[in-house]
Amino acid sequence: MSAADKLPPRTWRTGQSKHVMTSKQHRAYTVFMHPAVFLPSWVMLGILFAFQDWMNFRRWGYHVSAKTVFESWGVEYLVLGILCWLMWRFLHPYIVRASVVDMVTWILLLSIAFGIVKEMIWVLFFPKVPADRPYMPYWQRFEFHWKANCIVNMFIFWCAFFLFRGLNYYQRFREKETAAARLEVQLANARLAALRMQLNPHFLFNAMNSISSLMRTDVNAADTMLEQLSSLLRITLERGSVQLIPLREEMEFIEVYLSMQDQRYSGRVRRDIFIDSELHDALVPAMILQPIVENAYAHGLSKLERDGELLIEAHRQSSHVNFVITNSGLGLHPAPGGSSNGHGVGLANVRSRLHLHYGENCSFNISQIDPTHVTVAIGFPFQLSDKAEIGMTRYGAQ
Repeated sequence: MSAADKLPPRTWRTGQSKHVMTSKQHRAYTVFMHPAVFLPSWVMLGILFAFQDWMNFRRWGYHVSAKTVFESWGVEYLVLGILCWLMWRFLHPYIVRASVVDMVTWILLLSIAFGIVKEMIWVLFFPKVPADRPYMPYWQRFEFHWKANCIVNMFIFWCAFFLFRGLNYYQRFREKETAAARLEVQLANARLAALRMQLNPHFLFNAMNSISSLMRTDVNAADTMLEQLSSLLRITLERGSVQLIPLREEMEFIEVYLSMQDQRYSGRVRRDIFIDSELHDALVPAMILQPIVENAYAHGLSKLERDGELLIEAHRQSSHVNFVITNSGLGLHPAPGGSSNGHGVGLANVRSRLHLHYGENCSFNISQIDPTHVTVAIGFPFQLSDKAEIGMTRYGAQ
């Protein structure tokens, strides 16, 4: 009787393997199923059984060569591994689609053929096994081993069969999960793009109104403001559809925008900007500050004849970036017919974009610190730009 025939009942255990999804050949191959991984794994399993078998022989007092035991088990499981891999490689589509009827008909016949082929190959490599019996011709040895291992071979086949089906179900689950995540990202990007498209015409409309009003009183100022608007549009076009930009680029935009407002409110507003030096390369949503500053002018500073105040601050607090924009004006109590609490298109846009970018890990608050001062505070996670660099503003304020 062969070494394989004298083993106690075998136990099988399948482990979880990490899958790497690919888009080639219309099916996802796993790392585990690569021949360079799959076949050595089967050989190692055979060696483990060989070691167990060899230890049993020693305990029972049999004198069997360790080389014969390890070679027979190693080759047996190498052949099993090759047959299982070929089954995966060429019959994978049929395995994953097989119905119960298929399983009890042609797949059952395939499992029998699987065992026959395996024994035919293995017997060819070991003509002297079993060593405790007289020499037997090839087909007699095949019959002997086939009867001894028929059930075990079918059991291995069906274990491999259901393992392959399980891998396919897992891959399909991962593909659906990945597709759902991709759709969610695409939806978020589409909503962000829509918000950006909403913001740009809103900003452009207000800027053109300001230029139009200056044309009647100060043509030179209106001309300068038009040039500055051209710079802002150029900056916007260069950014394209990029959603997150370094803070230094956002401040370029704000500087030019504030210069435009200086043309309209010359001498009426004092503005101060304080930005932590470590935040120049921090990533922020594009045009996140401009709607807040525009709102400060539209609902606060434009109502004052003199001594207007605008303060823009940016600080890092632990893992978050905090912006505080404070302006003087009429507080949060609008005049009759005005917008309520400054919750116009611009601020609603900022709140929506923050939520899309950062979910619940962001903050947006409007508060009145005294009857004539309003502050807007926003916060979101600190992220650094991959293109950290120190440079001067490309578009100087005029």
